[in-house]
This record gives sequence, C-alpha cells and structure tokens, in this order.
Amino acid sequence: MTATVVTDGSPVSAAAGRVRGWLTNPKYGPVTVTAVLLVGMFIAGASRYRGFTNPQVIANLFIDNSYLIVLAVGMTFVILTGGIDLSVGAVLAMSTMIAASLLQAGWPPGVIIPLILVITSLLGLAVGLMIHYFQIQPFIATLAAMFLARGLCYVISKTTISITDPVFIALAQTRIPLAPRLSITPSVILALGLVIVAVVVLHYSRFGRTVYAIGGSEASGVLMGLPVARTKVLVYVVSGFCSGLAGVLYSFYTLSGYALTAIGTELDAIAAVVIGGTLLAGGYGFVLGSVLGVLVLGTIQTLITFDGNLTSWWTSIFIGALLLVFIVLQKVLTARRT
Repeated sequence: MTATVVTDGSPVSAAAGRVRGWLTNPKYGPVTVTAVLLVGMFIAGASRYRGFTNPQVIANLFIDNSYLIVLAVGMTFVILTGGIDLSVGAVLAMSTMIAASLLQAGWPPGVIIPLILVITSLLGLAVGLMIHYFQIQPFIATLAAMFLARGLCYVISKTTISITDPVFIALAQTRIPLAPRLSITPSVILALGLVIVAVVVLHYSRFGRTVYAIGGSEASGVLMGLPVARTKVLVYVVSGFCSGLAGVLYSFYTLSGYALTAIGTELDAIAAVVIGGTLLAGGYGFVLGSVLGVLVLGTIQTLITFDGNLTSWWTSIFIGALLLVFIVLQKVLTARRT
C-alpha cells in the first residue's frame, strides 16, 4: 500500500510533504540521499583539508575513475533487470592483456580496440544466452565467465606486458584543458559520452523501458508482449561491451596488461551502482545515480589520501558500511510501497 502524506494544507506543510514523499520514494529516495552524501563529503573535506576545493581535485575523480564509470554503466543495465555480473573485473583484465599482447605483436590500435569490444560483447552474449535459455542463475553464469576470462589472461601471459605504442601513450598523456590549471583526459570524454548514450537509451527507447519492466515484474513484461528474452540477453551484451571499453581505458591509464589487475573491481562496480540508488531487486535506478556512486567511492579515497594518517583499508571499511546502509534503505523504502 502506498504511503499517504497528510498535511494541514499550508504551503510549508505541503512542501514538507512533497520532500518527504520524494525521500521515501524507492525511485528517487536513494539517489537523493547519495547526492546529499556526496555534497556533505565535499563540504567536510573542504572544511578540513587545504586544497580540497581545487577544481582539479574534482577533475581527478573523473580521470582516476573513468574506467569504473564505464563498468558501472554496464552493471546498471544488468542490475535493473534484477541480474548481476561478476565477470566485469576479469573481462577488464582480459581486455588489457589482449591490448598489450597484440600491440607487442605489432597490430595497429585501430584494429585492436574494435576487436576487444567485439570479443567482450560476444562473451556477454554467451553469458546472456546461458542465463535466459538454460535458466542458469546470473551469479553462477557470470562467475563461470569470470574464471574463464581470468584464466585466459594467464594463457596470454603470466607477466606484465608494457604498452609502448605511440597512440596509446598519446591517449594516456593527453590533457584536454577546460580552464587554467584544470584539465581532463580523453578517457573522461569517452566515459561521459557513454553515460549520455546510456541515459538516452534507458529513458527514451523501447529497449530501456523493457529493462525497467523486467526488473519490475518479468512475468508482467511477458504478458504485455515486451521482448523480454531479447532484452535479458542484450543487457549482458551491454555489460560485456562496457567491460571491454573499461579495459581499453584502463590500458590508457596504466599503459600495461597484467593478469592480476582489477581483482575485486566487479565489487566496486556493484557497490557504486547500489550506492547510486539502483535497487538490487531491479526496476528502480538511474545511470546518473551510478555515476554519483562512483564519485562517492572516489571521494572516500581522496579524503583518505588528504588525511594521510589512514591506511587504504579504511576505503573498504567505509564502502562496506555505506553499502550496508543503502541496502537497508532500499529494503525500508520498498517495504513501504508494498
């Protein structure tokens, strides 16, 4: 049963009622809390640490986490349908290994990058087909894909492969000036461009509406004649494509390929999506909320760096605590609506 807000009719009470209704809405409540939390963290950082308000600090959040933004975009599509993808970190690592090994063999970047995106999309397609047509739980299917991708990394090489290709080095070192002493990298442009495309697809296409419908009720989607089967498969293709693109961006960031890289990154992506307000049960969530979730994770790391007295393990502690809070918040808000 939907919660009803009773007011005394005055403008103040009506405004308070609207705010309360917004915050208790499972669609808008969690993402609003995330936005408030992010602003609060910046205010706290600005009041404690000198130089925290430098615009380049904010730009660095996007530079350091552009690959995670791309992973979170793909993960948002999957979680909106009620699924999960544990393979994204291993696929990212596999992409860096493919890029580094083929560049070392003399292949041109113009061939390697599309090849990586095709391979990872096909892997996502295979996972999606397994989940839908063989009724395998997403957790199991993507876990198998994770082991497969991580194993393939070791087949390619057991050691780090350095990238010395001029195109990759140029993309890694290029800075796009936005203002004096403020710049971003091409990876940020690519990541934000993908975010815009994802927002348009999710909110203004039949595919996007079907994604939300599956998360709300898959059975109802089938009865309405929506292409449920095709959409359930395609969301894993999207996730595979995003994992491959994130691997390319990570290659720009590190200029190397390594089999053990990005271990646990899939959990960071899931945490960013959940903290960004997407319900784990599916049906509610926004891509922009996932971007806010990535920025929250990045801001925690930045605050710890500025502090200088805390170890990097505190990042995991804070993220774990936030994740628990947001999962409880999701449960409370969805319970109020039933």
